[in-house]
Amino acid sequence: MIYSEFKKIVNISKEDISGQILEQNRDSIKVKKEKKVIENLIKIFDATLEICSRKSFQAMSIRDLAAHSGLSRGALYSYFTNKEELLNLIQMQGRQIANRVLTEQISCAGGAAEKLRIAIKTHIYLSEAMHNWFYFTYIEARNLSKPEQKKAIESELQTEAIFVDIITTGVKEKVFVSDNVILTASVIKAMLQDWYLKRWKYTQRKVSVDEYADFVIKVTEASLLRKK
Repeated sequence: MIYSEFKKIVNISKEDISGQILEQNRDSIKVKKEKKVIENLIKIFDATLEICSRKSFQAMSIRDLAAHSGLSRGALYSYFTNKEELLNLIQMQGRQIANRVLTEQISCAGGAAEKLRIAIKTHIYLSEAMHNWFYFTYIEARNLSKPEQKKAIESELQTEAIFVDIITTGVKEKVFVSDNVILTASVIKAMLQDWYLKRWKYTQRKVSVDEYADFVIKVTEASLLRKK
């Protein structure tokens, strides 16, 4: 699988993301016309991510968001009651999408070696397709409330747990060798994060997303695969 194929297989359009948010928050969103809600959620999230690419979420004002989204301040409050709620919405949806897509793609793979390759590529390709969202979610986690920070940490560990399970299965299948499965999974996760946190570095070096994914797989397998 290469990135262009991944985009055809995995549907992560802005409309679908906003539709999922609507489904999960119908009781709190005050606008009832579904089409209008989805259109405006896209405007709100696009504006938030664009503003926060230049300054922090904490520094962003509702006035800023209104100006960039084209919605009035009153209209914005039809979708969330305060900035903290908006931040939680973006964070929660990003985590849910990542875990859902990872789980779905891995379930289609065969043995542990294939599952590991699919998991690595899926995470990197997903962070490429949703780069602004992934970057925002990581950087702004510090501004979450304590309960939401706890959820973010749990989500981080949940992603690592996916790799722990794959590697553990591979060891049992005698495909992998690992002295420390948990630490290995943590290092893999760090390599995955490097793509969306420091993508400028790879852009400068003209490294494509496919090249990076293949390299991470090569490094990981060199460490894990049982020598014949």
